[in-house]
Amino acid sequence: MLKTRFAPSPTGLIHIGNMRTALFNALIAKHGKGIFLLRIEDTDPERSKDEFISHLAEDLRWLSLDWQEGLDVEGEYGPYRQSLRQEVYDKYYAQLEQQSLAYSCFCTDEQLKLSRKLQRAAGQPPRYDGRCARLSADEVAKKEAAGIAATLRFKIPPGQEVKFTDLVQGEKVFRTDDIGDLIIRRANGMPAFMFCNAIDDAMMHVTHALRGEDHITNTPRQILILQALGLDTPQYGHFSLISGSDGAPLSKRNGSQSIKDMRDQGYWPEAVLNYLARLGHYYPDNNFMTAAELGAKFEIEQLGRSPARYDPAQLNYWQKETFKHKTPEQVWQWMGEAVQQLVPADKKENFVELITPNILLPSEAHIWAERAFAQELLLSDEAKSALQGVDAQFFKHAVDAVEKHGLDYKAWVDYLKEHAGVKGKQLFQPLRVALMGTMHGPEMDKWVALVGDKDKIIRRLDRHSYRTA
Repeated sequence: MLKTRFAPSPTGLIHIGNMRTALFNALIAKHGKGIFLLRIEDTDPERSKDEFISHLAEDLRWLSLDWQEGLDVEGEYGPYRQSLRQEVYDKYYAQLEQQSLAYSCFCTDEQLKLSRKLQRAAGQPPRYDGRCARLSADEVAKKEAAGIAATLRFKIPPGQEVKFTDLVQGEKVFRTDDIGDLIIRRANGMPAFMFCNAIDDAMMHVTHALRGEDHITNTPRQILILQALGLDTPQYGHFSLISGSDGAPLSKRNGSQSIKDMRDQGYWPEAVLNYLARLGHYYPDNNFMTAAELGAKFEIEQLGRSPARYDPAQLNYWQKETFKHKTPEQVWQWMGEAVQQLVPADKKENFVELITPNILLPSEAHIWAERAFAQELLLSDEAKSALQGVDAQFFKHAVDAVEKHGLDYKAWVDYLKEHAGVKGKQLFQPLRVALMGTMHGPEMDKWVALVGDKDKIIRRLDRHSYRTA
């Protein structure tokens, strides 16, 4: 059976890039009616935190990326936290040592840095030179007796080629002579990513492993480890990374956000899903889709090789599209308590209907609620500037229009055309700014009906009738 996996390290909140990796693997599983596995790679005890595991699970469930095996769900190949799998790794360390395919390395960080520096100076690719592989048994014993901490390195076979078919990039070939012997166990006894990630994929019968192209050089190393141990190798696929708006790798500086931040801001999960699913993957159908529909139409062949650029405008497009699939009550609940406290009960339906096309996030709904129902209206700098050239007499006429015609906006317009001698932008823009506090928004007749308070409208107009031109 097809099985994919997402195997994050719980060292922080999950961001867009990692969530896209989870999403692509989940969509493959949905498409192939397989299993999506969630494994926690927490072998760094100083940085791994349970709170980040909780946030991770919440983020995945928020996006409807439910897993069928792994954390909390369990299954026959657990435990699913690497910190609990040391016995498994020790078994395979011992096997490699018995086969003389792994050896103790006593090199210090300073020695390794110097070696890499010399290799670069000689125009060679920096890789471990294998010096500790040449130590005699007596030399190893003396170092161990002296208490010198040692890592465990996997011995890369010389003079070979590692070939595999990448699910995204096609045929790949790596020369083992370009790969240095790699650390598979740290000096503190903890397993290194390269080793335990590969072992767990094999032991948990992962068939497809999709990940970013920054991992592609790890793949030949992991294939060699699994082949040496006689374990099955998953099919690997390496998709393009996400770049920021400036073309540089995505980071907080150029647009990256945590999924928790996006959830807290009020992005709909469906919007995030529809955006991320298309960030580096092509769907011929560009309509809004559910998670199930995205999975049914997901094709590995449609994963791109070119960098995928993060575009907030596209995320906001899908946010807008999601509103079309929500009921007014769902939108009302999404707007939140701060909005609900400001909007009178009898204005709820009108507010949701009128304001929804003008917002992306609940914070914006709150601003509109204040504009409509707060006693004092704050004007934006742009709005203040727009009123600078408006004669105060215009607002005196506007107050008269309201006094005479109540909340009949169209009657105001006719009155002002006749008495203030203005029309078009010179008529409509000052009214909008004075009553909304902004130059853009809903239709004015509907806005006046929403505010629904003649005295409040007169106060908002009258405050500008004392200015000089």
